[in-house]
Amino acid sequence: MTRRSTRILGIVAAGALALTACASQGDTSDEATGGETDATTAPERTGGIVTVAETNAFTSFNPSESSANMDINSKVVGMMRSDFIYIDNELNIVPDTSFGTVEKLSDEPLSVKYTINDTSVWSDGNAIDKGDMLLNWAILSGHFNGPANDEGVPEPSFFAPAGSTAGLENTDMPAFEGDRTMTLTYSEPFVDWEIKYSMAGPPAHVVADRAGMTEEELITLLETATPGEENEQLAAVAEVWNKAFNVKEMPTGEDVDLLLSSGPMIVTDFVPEQSITLKVNENYGGDLKANVDEITVRFIGDAAAAIAALRNGEVDIIAPQPSVDTIEEVKGIDGVTVLEGPQLSYDHVDLRFGVPESPMADADVRKAFLMTLPREAILDRLIRTMTPDAPVVNSQIFVPTDGDAYTSSAAQNGTDAFAQQDIEGAKALLAGKTPEIRIMYNNGNPNRVDSFAMIQEAATQAGFKVIDNGLPPAEWGAALVNPENDVTIFGWISPGVGNESIPQIFKTGGGGNYNGYSNAQVDTLADELMVTVDPARAQEIKEEVDSLLIADNYGLPLFQGPGLVAHSDSIGGIEYMPNQTGVWWNFWEWTVNS
Repeated sequence: MTRRSTRILGIVAAGALALTACASQGDTSDEATGGETDATTAPERTGGIVTVAETNAFTSFNPSESSANMDINSKVVGMMRSDFIYIDNELNIVPDTSFGTVEKLSDEPLSVKYTINDTSVWSDGNAIDKGDMLLNWAILSGHFNGPANDEGVPEPSFFAPAGSTAGLENTDMPAFEGDRTMTLTYSEPFVDWEIKYSMAGPPAHVVADRAGMTEEELITLLETATPGEENEQLAAVAEVWNKAFNVKEMPTGEDVDLLLSSGPMIVTDFVPEQSITLKVNENYGGDLKANVDEITVRFIGDAAAAIAALRNGEVDIIAPQPSVDTIEEVKGIDGVTVLEGPQLSYDHVDLRFGVPESPMADADVRKAFLMTLPREAILDRLIRTMTPDAPVVNSQIFVPTDGDAYTSSAAQNGTDAFAQQDIEGAKALLAGKTPEIRIMYNNGNPNRVDSFAMIQEAATQAGFKVIDNGLPPAEWGAALVNPENDVTIFGWISPGVGNESIPQIFKTGGGGNYNGYSNAQVDTLADELMVTVDPARAQEIKEEVDSLLIADNYGLPLFQGPGLVAHSDSIGGIEYMPNQTGVWWNFWEWTVNS
């Protein structure tokens, strides 16, 4: 395979969900198709079966929707969706011209043309064309949303994408040349134009059919509906997009349309809470054809069980939660290669905003709770046994491996006020109050279980009454928006490119703003960031946002996650990837060695 790569300049990592694959942050280059050519030769097709262990259970064929935006959903659906670009493990934007092409027509105004190839079709033979392009644009741009209410939620609001609408919300109705060429024109500059528009959503003709219309009628609706007005037909389309692709069992009968694929692989079996299997999509027309015949993903949350499955030959690839014992154990297995490196991720504690009856509505209670957090102790137990010099993360925007960008922001953002756990100070701030707080986390994740136990013990010492609202792996992601949870413990993980995480996570009403945070200054800065092409000013904006988050007692970060991959030597083509895609970034290059 020949690929042409564009190196991203000045990358800073942080800010997409660990349960997700969506938002990002960093400075991108100007050209989508520039840079040096990196030619590689695809390995000879080997066929065979690869089995991979993943921590979380699959729940949805539409991870672009907010409540389904989990890493496992994105990994599986990533094998089923073709798009204009992908990100390689050196954090390059790589165009997939076998799917379609992207051409920037002008800078003033910013105008970008997208063309889908005639060979790009859904697995049922339906063309990937205007309906798909227009529907993805309508969702990603928030075109039909009304003005935001006091909570930052548009009224009316139709679709629920996980990301923000920043950038694309400043585009006009797309112009089409035929059914496969679309041009977007922006009213303002947009720093993330290379990566923002995506074709990762489900098939438009399936959405239309389930909403009771033809694809042609859907196109007419999207071209003629009035933005900001209630619309029953549009609401029906949004209801399908938001909910219909969530699954609890293998789709059968009329529901097999949920399985449609535009990518190299297609789902052929799904055993809830156990596994999902994909085989080669015979109707795939691109160049990223898989070398193997079949990939099965087994859901194994326990690291010891995943390692045992690798040792016994039940799985070929694992990415267990790293620990000293885990690393030593996998390195002791004959015929196994171990890959290690930092992840573009960090665990963190977020507090609830916007719920008057929550104890966290009181700024003093928020600050007191944060003062109790045993961040150093959590790091000692979970990370420093592997990486002795690992620091506590002291930024909501950057992680330590971002180097100077992280150091600069951490030095001025106010996290020094929480450098040491202060139980007595928290008691004084509570002044005798004993707030009852509910903490939600993934109780199938050993690190989160340990973090919760240590946080519960510390908070109780200060006078808090802590309620354990932990949920199993298949349920906790959707519960992030639950206003009954006062505190959540989870993690962000970034693609390593782009800037969208700021508006996605921290802007009022953002698609990843699960804790209801709202600050008018942050909103203004988030909007400014998305039209800022000067890297120095972008850094200043991020540092300002970082400081505001700390001043508001938004929450606190804990630690940057280490990464670990172990694979059987019988599987070739596995390369370490620090972002949320993990080893899946080049699944089509995997081989089964004899």
